[in-house]
Amino acid sequence: MEQILNKLQVHYTNNTINELIRNSGEKGQEYSLHYDHNENFYLQLQNSFEVPHFPIHHNFRESEPQEVYIQSLIRFLKNLIPLVPQIFTNLTYFFDPSEILRPTFFQVFKIHEHHFLYLLRLDLVYKTYAGKIIERGTNDQTPVYSTDRLFIDRDIIPLERVEIENGRIKSFLIKQMISETWIGETGRGYFVQGIWMDNELTKFFSKIVTPEGKRTYPYYPFTCKYRTICHPILAFDTEGRKNHCKALQQVINFLTPEIEDIQEALRYEEFSEDLECYKKLKSSVPSDWVSFWQNLSVKPYLNDQDMREFIIEF
Repeated sequence: MEQILNKLQVHYTNNTINELIRNSGEKGQEYSLHYDHNENFYLQLQNSFEVPHFPIHHNFRESEPQEVYIQSLIRFLKNLIPLVPQIFTNLTYFFDPSEILRPTFFQVFKIHEHHFLYLLRLDLVYKTYAGKIIERGTNDQTPVYSTDRLFIDRDIIPLERVEIENGRIKSFLIKQMISETWIGETGRGYFVQGIWMDNELTKFFSKIVTPEGKRTYPYYPFTCKYRTICHPILAFDTEGRKNHCKALQQVINFLTPEIEDIQEALRYEEFSEDLECYKKLKSSVPSDWVSFWQNLSVKPYLNDQDMREFIIEF
């Protein structure tokens, strides 16, 4: 998948992988939800799985993967999907030439005339604290390793439309409702860095719908990505994805008329619950939206390497 402005383009999919998903069933082993010390989200599985060698280099202008890459991915997914088939149910694979170590899958939902794109990305980059090397890598290929942690990104993204050509999905047009999030620069010379308000918008969007005083860090239910409001899900079965789409649409309907005022406030101040525009909106949020997140629990703990992690219960 390639992103151009507000368009996500789909160039390549694979019938063998999609057939693996269709034949996988819906019930696998239990897993728990976590964030590691770097705020990477992962599923803690009951059993380990092996990640094979993958080629490191790929020309991002080439929209199709090398045969050696796709064969490694098929071999990997044949072992992984039976462990947690429920997170792959009804998804379709596509190749993203810009991120070859993050295999990507999608599903499109239509809720009350509104389209949503669910994107699931697997993160196959080896993490020294989360796996065991079986065979060392080289300058051209990743190591073979085993792990019981499945690192993923998972977002629901609102769409303007789905573009289809010759019976297949060609691209997704994102429904963008946020203007430029760049607000300035800091530093001098080689040390100049841009400042964006994306993180502050994420805090605003998430705090507005969660119960007063509830701590959810590092999980933010609603995030600023692609210059729109996205939603990282916590329920991975098809029904759970649909419910998350409905929750996102409610928030979009509620916040869209206020987006310009929210951006203007955050252009000059960091997010705070004392912001006037925040207090005004918070008081008018429907109580059932807030109660939806009442059972969300984020608990810190130390893992066996004395690193701080978080377990998510919902």
